[in-house]
Amino acid sequence: MKMLIKKNILLEGLNYVSKALSTRNIIPVLNGIKFDLKKEGLFLTATDNDITIQYLIDKKDIDSIEETGCIIIYGKSLLEIIRKLPDTTIMIENFESNEVSFKTEMSIYNFNCFLEEDFPDINLEETKKPIILSSLKFKEMVNQTSFACSIQESRPLLTGVDFKIHNKKFECVATDSYRLSKVTIELNKSYDENINIVIPAKNINEFIKTIEKDTELEIHTFANKALFKHRNLIFQTSLLNGTYPNTDNSFPKEYKYELELNLKDFYNILDRASLITQSKDKNIIDLDLNNNVIVIKASSQEMGKVEEKMNIINKYGNNIKISFSAKYMIEALKIFKEEKIYLLLNGEISPIIVKEQNNDELIQLILPMKTY
Repeated sequence: MKMLIKKNILLEGLNYVSKALSTRNIIPVLNGIKFDLKKEGLFLTATDNDITIQYLIDKKDIDSIEETGCIIIYGKSLLEIIRKLPDTTIMIENFESNEVSFKTEMSIYNFNCFLEEDFPDINLEETKKPIILSSLKFKEMVNQTSFACSIQESRPLLTGVDFKIHNKKFECVATDSYRLSKVTIELNKSYDENINIVIPAKNINEFIKTIEKDTELEIHTFANKALFKHRNLIFQTSLLNGTYPNTDNSFPKEYKYELELNLKDFYNILDRASLITQSKDKNIIDLDLNNNVIVIKASSQEMGKVEEKMNIINKYGNNIKISFSAKYMIEALKIFKEEKIYLLLNGEISPIIVKEQNNDELIQLILPMKTY
């Protein structure tokens, strides 16, 4: 292998694929980044056997390709060195002694390489009919749901985001069994095959970090993996095995209580009140509804009490007292953009539904807390 490439071009690719480097040293070669120089350009690949990221630096972005070839270099040290180099051009050349040199005008770095045959044989296959949508829209869907995933490994499926596709309907759901976030969008075309896959939240959150511009995103799904393709990047992830809980019946069709609130005002009140309860595990807030006024109350033995009132529109005029996690409610409110939101309830122990007016695409569900 022998090539000449600008530092910033190489660094961009290394930054993408380094997200897949293994954090454990059980298999040494998984700490490596594969440089596969072909006539099309430089393919950079890294994997931890759970996720795989491949990034193509097109030949037009490489100053010169004198000799193709393949090497695997310890990734983290290389990334740090390239990152700290001044803006320059780098000559990359490997030798028969299983070494590779990175030369600039003023410096030279020689790295030992892993054996090419030790690197996993990765199959980045694609389906004939991928799901196609806006990359930024997909990123928004993940951001609106993945925060509600469980962090408890005792229920592995709930640590993932459930993706369902039926005809033109694309649904994204996450829950930790105490709260639930659901986003539904309409795709541009209908798909014959129904898809229902669960992707680990940590993996899908790593993928959306690679999305910076709105481009066409391809999603290729298989029985045990999913592959995402956009721009020059391919991201492949394993799936979680099992059947995700059926959440279709979680949302009632009718409600006894419908409250219209100003989103910003409600968020700010909860944010202030939650400061009192931060040291408590459940971070509980009490809400008292009295006609067209809600009273938010919080207390702790260490800090004291807080009580704030807020004017709202109470559609049905019913009164209720209910308690919930301030943390869960605040995180749910962060994903809404409209000026007004609606709280929908059926009683003190029924789920609290949060949504925007005339928008059923984005719905949040929070279970109330018992305080007795």
